Amino acid sequence: MTHSPRPTVAYFSMEYGLENDFRLYAGGLGILAGDYLKGARDTGSPVIGIGILWRQGYTRQYIAENGLPFDTYHNNEYDFLTDTGIQVEIPIRRRTVTCKVWKYEKDCVPLYLLDTNVPCNHGDDQWITGQLYGWFGEERIAQEMVLGIGGIRLLRALGIEVDAYHFNEGHAVLAGLELMREEMEHGDSFESAWAKTREKVVFTTHTPIPQGNEEHPLDRMLYLGANLGLTIEQMVKLGNAPFNMTVAALRISRKSNAVSQLHRDTAESMWQHIEGASEIVGITNGIHVPTWSSSKLLESRHDTSALWEAHQEQKRHLIEFVKQRNGVDLHEDRLLIGFSRRAAPYKRSNFIFSNMELVEPLLRDKKIQIVFAGKAHPLDDTGKRIVSNIVELTRKFPNSVVYLQNYDMEIGNVLTSGSDIWLNNPRRPKEASGTSGMKAAVNGVLNFSILDGWWPEACRHGENGWQFGDGFESDDEVKLDRHDLACLYKVLLEEVLPTYYENREKWIGMMQASIEDTIEAFSMTRMVHEYYEKLYIS
Repeated sequence: MTHSPRPTVAYFSMEYGLENDFRLYAGGLGILAGDYLKGARDTGSPVIGIGILWRQGYTRQYIAENGLPFDTYHNNEYDFLTDTGIQVEIPIRRRTVTCKVWKYEKDCVPLYLLDTNVPCNHGDDQWITGQLYGWFGEERIAQEMVLGIGGIRLLRALGIEVDAYHFNEGHAVLAGLELMREEMEHGDSFESAWAKTREKVVFTTHTPIPQGNEEHPLDRMLYLGANLGLTIEQMVKLGNAPFNMTVAALRISRKSNAVSQLHRDTAESMWQHIEGASEIVGITNGIHVPTWSSSKLLESRHDTSALWEAHQEQKRHLIEFVKQRNGVDLHEDRLLIGFSRRAAPYKRSNFIFSNMELVEPLLRDKKIQIVFAGKAHPLDDTGKRIVSNIVELTRKFPNSVVYLQNYDMEIGNVLTSGSDIWLNNPRRPKEASGTSGMKAAVNGVLNFSILDGWWPEACRHGENGWQFGDGFESDDEVKLDRHDLACLYKVLLEEVLPTYYENREKWIGMMQASIEDTIEAFSMTRMVHEYYEKLYIS
């Protein structure tokens, strides 16, 4: 690896969140990747993004009359992309699959996107880049072949010299196999090619949830050609059997990073049994502040009255947004709680409603208003039932509980800037980072959260936000939920509500502290610099 001050980096990610209607993202992983490309541009860093042009993108999820979410897919056309004129070929299922290469570089470093929707491809192959996370089995492997193998081949076609290959999650690990294939084609042994590739690859691991660490049967990978000529024994050495994409990435990379300091401990514990895994360092995620914050609010943060009015202006914008989307009238002078996350069981979206005897009076008296957003995975029936439960409560408390359907970047931006507090209650330690809380914090929206992900690094309880649960962990989910719920209600009733309704001066002071404590420390600029210092150069 070149040890120059600014090595050139090729960044591989399955998804990118760059613009609301550019449907290349599903959630936090993609938003981080999009923010990273913007931060790399801001800092003048030589980074190239590699991704896939998804014809339909991720699900658009709406609520049926019965309250259950349903999924829809739409073909997208993007006239702002540049046709590079480049095509690369990948053998998939013993057929040659051609990938067209597009380029995007609006307010970010160049992003190159692979697209199999070209006429010369077999009909099924044209749909490999159809739906982001839309399929499993063969099609998921085929998608990862396009990203990884196709990504390396497009870099060769572009003639770009790369010093470091950065895999954002295990989806990109087949790029490592393609780098090894190149070395072996030049005469290196498997072990030598592996060692040379390790010197050039770094890896970011995100979720500690098993479903986020994909495994594939080896016979299926060999049938598709994902092994690129490697034997079964060699594939097992890289990724075990079944082939685990995260395990392979840890073994193929020179260094890996977790996305918060607590997550580093979790990841180290989770993968400590993997022989030959790279060191995992902690580089806490950051956000692209200009994308997610109000310049007017930031400019007024040292003036208490101006800050409060700027916040109320953003709150009124959220209230009007809710009115237009849902026909619900919320109140500007009532505490507004924001919650937007993927509807997965460990995130406990409807947790605050666990004791309705306690919560119902608060909702009926409008002491609290809660706006929810967040999709369930299309195949996650449990997540969809969680959403359905919340929708049922919106009908019971129509002016206090709101669910905004079809969560996207626009909804995320309006919620993280216009809420009064930001609720986060996952089962610790399953939240790897949680960048939505950072977006809220830089807007003066006070975090009210379990000590998970990034929040333990920022929280000064009662000064820039609140924590509840005191970092308690237990494998007994019933015990954990009971403990966390009691703590949530105690802090809400004894600290959050009295401060909001009885001590405006303290509340605004906490807003100021929230902004000052996070605007630089949890920015994408800081994260980009740490990537260079701790991953690319060291």
